[in-house]
Amino acid sequence: MRNLKMKLNTENVTGIGLFLFLFIYPLFVTPYQILNLSYFISMVFLTLSLSLIWGYSGIFSFGQAAFFGIGGYFYAVFTMNSGISTITPIGLLFGVLVGGLVAGIIGYFMFYGGINDVFVGLITLCITVSLETFMAQTAGSQWKIGEVGLGGYNGINGIPAISLGSFALKDVNYYYFILIVLLVVYIGLRLFIVSRFGYTAIAIRENRERTKLLGYNVPRFQTLIFALGGALASLSGILYATWGGYMTPSVAGLTAATLPVVLVAAGGRKNLTAAMIFTLIYYWFSQSLSASGNEYALVILGAALILVILFVPEGIIVSLFKLGDNLLFNRKNANKLKQKESLHEQRIS
Repeated sequence: MRNLKMKLNTENVTGIGLFLFLFIYPLFVTPYQILNLSYFISMVFLTLSLSLIWGYSGIFSFGQAAFFGIGGYFYAVFTMNSGISTITPIGLLFGVLVGGLVAGIIGYFMFYGGINDVFVGLITLCITVSLETFMAQTAGSQWKIGEVGLGGYNGINGIPAISLGSFALKDVNYYYFILIVLLVVYIGLRLFIVSRFGYTAIAIRENRERTKLLGYNVPRFQTLIFALGGALASLSGILYATWGGYMTPSVAGLTAATLPVVLVAAGGRKNLTAAMIFTLIYYWFSQSLSASGNEYALVILGAALILVILFVPEGIIVSLFKLGDNLLFNRKNANKLKQKESLHEQRIS
């Protein structure tokens, strides 16, 4: 009974409520609003990937935008060269695997080479900027893979939508597709972080040297978790490409690299639900400002991050979760009672 009560908290209730809202949302809005929310959801995978490797494993990375771009570009080249709509699910799968493989190779050289902490951030930032710079210079006709031109700054246009058989996923069907994928990924990650592997990742984050002394192969765990984060970021890039039908080098630019870091930090980097919620709020807020002619979303987001660092370093959404636990579930008093019971047992023994 106690375990059941511990699972009833603000985070879980909010997560369930959010998905219920997202599933019924298309019933009350226009196709244009559904299309917009599809885009917002596609970007959630990117922040979840960073929350996983940074929040739960302590690997600070600016490379998620690079893996985002790799996944999107691979899907575009693969599917457009095939010319067969039914092969798009294979392109989706291969794109995710390629992103994870590239991240795993990079992670292998970094972590087995003894590079950690701030230098991982610098290396991944260089990789991201280098990818954008290279892709921006591919405008010439000689820059082709098969029959698909890379397009330079103009990027690749006409990327096919995902098709299940002869049924193309568009509009509301595409919305429900990515929403179901998000639900599966979210539940999978929540289960992952309470698994043995997940606890090992948290142990590495908290004290890498102690984890090594306990006999764990820390570089192997870091490489695997970094590869998983790369695969998730690639999935986000593919969903973005199929949403808009295009990919440009700017998706791997400096702004694209730093935005997930800010979103995860402001929402709460050690909480997947917080990262998901804050991402959806930001993109909704950003588009609302853009629609009214203002471009201050990043400025406001930067100011919010400064306030978070000063007053709520755990993150805005995580702090609200804790406040909700204290007010609604009396978790604070329960924790105090548990501490008193523990002290009483120690005195008796």
